[in-house]
Amino acid sequence: MSRCAAIQMASSPNVSANLLEAEKLIAEAVKAGAKLVALPENFALMGDHELDKIKAKEVDGSGPIQSFLSSVAKKYGVWVVGGTIPIAGDDSNKVRAACLIYNDQGERVARYDKVHLFDVNVPGSNDVYRESDSIEPGAEMLVIDTPFGRLGVAVCYDLRFPEFFRKMGMDILVIPSAFTAETGAAHWELLLRARAVENLCYVIAPNQGGFHLNGRKTFGHSMVIDPWGVVLDCYKTGGGFVSAEIDMERLEKVRGAFPALNHRRFF
Repeated sequence: MSRCAAIQMASSPNVSANLLEAEKLIAEAVKAGAKLVALPENFALMGDHELDKIKAKEVDGSGPIQSFLSSVAKKYGVWVVGGTIPIAGDDSNKVRAACLIYNDQGERVARYDKVHLFDVNVPGSNDVYRESDSIEPGAEMLVIDTPFGRLGVAVCYDLRFPEFFRKMGMDILVIPSAFTAETGAAHWELLLRARAVENLCYVIAPNQGGFHLNGRKTFGHSMVIDPWGVVLDCYKTGGGFVSAEIDMERLEKVRGAFPALNHRRFF
């Protein structure tokens, strides 16, 4: 068994302050035994304005946020799923919302670009989001082999598209997020547990959680969920982390007793 952790933050427009907070929480999670740590979406920057991420974008392979992720992974000897950071894309007026994965030697082993963009008028509120104004969508899913099992990665709004996950063949799904307070209260746990049950996999869900200086409020309730849909740990609001054991024997036992993955039919 290996212990994983999901970091929860209420990130600000100050990148340096956010990185300090992220390292503090990573260190605490590692002290608690975590070998795999996942950060939330936009962990390094929740700007005052949607276009602030363009000013902070980095070239793929170089930049202070990428250097930070590599250094903390190596320093603490832990695998890091780096939430999302703004990486330059094809359009100079937009970025990719890139989730970078580093091994415990500080080497980058994979990158996933958020596919589904949150262009929504949130029901029951005055909140309007248009991620496509500043973000280019990715076009590929990501699943990689790790010491903990087959690891799939998705980001926030991706969670609402179950067909996206069906061919991943993953043991663990990590889904860095920044769910709004309204949508989170309505759907966050419901969707996470559904993805765990549908795919008979562990779900590690680091979320933004609290009030942000830009006036936004995020839902928090970062979770780790087992393949039967049981919430193993949950952190409601503010900065902190959840952790739980990834038990591959339990995963195989559940899949053996309830072989729904073998019964799938694709048309």
